Amino acid sequence: MSAPETSPNDQTPGRRLSASNRKSKVKIVSLVLAILIAVAGILVVAIPGPTQPTQDVATQPAPTVSESLAPAPAVTYYQQSGPPAGSPLEKVDPLTVKVSNREAGTALRQGMAGISLEATDLGDPALSSTNASLVKLLAEVDEPILRFGGNAVDRRFFWTSSGEAIPASYKGDKAHPARAVGPEDLTRVKTLLDATNAKVSLTVDLGHFGPERAADMVKNASSIFAERLLSITVGNEPNGYGYNGVRPGGYTPENYVAELKEYAKAIFAVAPEVVISGPGTYSEKWWGPFIDADIPQKKILSFHNYPLYSCDGKDPHGSPTLKNLMSPLMHQRAADYQQAALRAGQEAGLETWLPETGIAACPGANETSRTHASALWTADYLLNAGKLGITRMGFHSSLLTCQGGPPMSLICSGGAYLQPDGRYEARANFYGLAMVAELEGGKFLELESAGGGLSYSYALSNPDGSTTVIVVNQNDPEKAAQTDVTLTLPGRALTGTMTQLSGPSYDAEGVTVIDGAKAGPKPVNERPTVPGFEYGSSTQSFSLTAGTVTVLNFTY
Repeated sequence: MSAPETSPNDQTPGRRLSASNRKSKVKIVSLVLAILIAVAGILVVAIPGPTQPTQDVATQPAPTVSESLAPAPAVTYYQQSGPPAGSPLEKVDPLTVKVSNREAGTALRQGMAGISLEATDLGDPALSSTNASLVKLLAEVDEPILRFGGNAVDRRFFWTSSGEAIPASYKGDKAHPARAVGPEDLTRVKTLLDATNAKVSLTVDLGHFGPERAADMVKNASSIFAERLLSITVGNEPNGYGYNGVRPGGYTPENYVAELKEYAKAIFAVAPEVVISGPGTYSEKWWGPFIDADIPQKKILSFHNYPLYSCDGKDPHGSPTLKNLMSPLMHQRAADYQQAALRAGQEAGLETWLPETGIAACPGANETSRTHASALWTADYLLNAGKLGITRMGFHSSLLTCQGGPPMSLICSGGAYLQPDGRYEARANFYGLAMVAELEGGKFLELESAGGGLSYSYALSNPDGSTTVIVVNQNDPEKAAQTDVTLTLPGRALTGTMTQLSGPSYDAEGVTVIDGAKAGPKPVNERPTVPGFEYGSSTQSFSLTAGTVTVLNFTY
């Protein structure tokens, strides 16, 4: 039986084609096959290397980071402490930090971080290489500068190279006695400098006018300290002489410059290589007269600053309170004053130092004294000053006892009040300084940061090619949750290590630690790896506990 006829449009399955339709379909199929063969040939010719089937080339995945790098090594991740148990955690906005490979034009100078002491401390037997506790502490600050000056130098410090008795006019008290210092004291201090690879900056007495005596001190200091002597300052805070009894008749910048010239002339005659820094004041109007003073020694502009200065509370934002200390205003106030000094110095082609500083200028204890918050502030204060261009900084301290001694001091001695036993220990702010001191030598990099609540970020390019990122997380450790951080680096990181300063609360005393111990940071190659480190990636994500200073180091 023949099949029934169908219309040309009938697409019912199983229907047979007419002869003409079959021929047309064959032609079309042949043409399509020819085109496909030609295209395949072109693709094969275009692909370099061994010929592979077209479909294999199209579906082959792109090389991954792990395929282009050596296998990731086994690591131990850093275990950071969390917020105290039961804390009412408050969410912190995520922090994003993008680090550029562009240098900011400033560096964290080797030996930038230092300790300022009273000039009379030069006569203290504790300042010796035989004092193991002091040697250990100064070694943790990594080539520090020791500056000797303070209020003592113009009131109760008497230099003599011939064993003279202290004149009766030099007045002190039981806690701050007048003291004679001679060459043998400088020789003893030199042993400490050698043991810790430290430098020194000295201040000579201007309160008791005596250019020749000051020159004799500089001559001896230059001979004994040699290259470890960085500078001499003439007088301490002369802008206050007319108000604090040093010069009862009043004292002006013009008076200061006239006497400075006489000191400079006498010093140059016996030690022409010694640099003079100054004016060492807390008043801006004295900077210009010092800069313009015609003296032969190369000069360094130095100024003093204690950001929380309102001891009587008349300026509520300048009072030494924890609220003020842990505030953006504190950070900005310090930066503004430092930038003013830097502009004056840079216009004159002078290096700018901040050889005496601290949180507050107020005597006695206050809310900020000895606290963990002081460590957080110290680290940020140093880093921001370094990024702005300050090259030396000294935090004013004391060799007196922890009990009853100056509470802002970075270090203090054991023993009953006024009976120091010479065994020195560090306070919280010392550890903030130590976290930054071990970074010295790197060049600041430009970066962009956003979020993170009360936190500040910095980045350094190191001589070995690595990148260091520092996050000062000043959020309240008792209340704030961990901050989620997304960090973008200028390269694909092969290693990422971490060290961290931490403490349980702003007002905690005696419990600030670095990696769980009361000691300086470990060497970079001994540190654990950043939690969640992504091997071979330029983007790293991790979380940081509040109330911490975290130093991250990445190699590429």
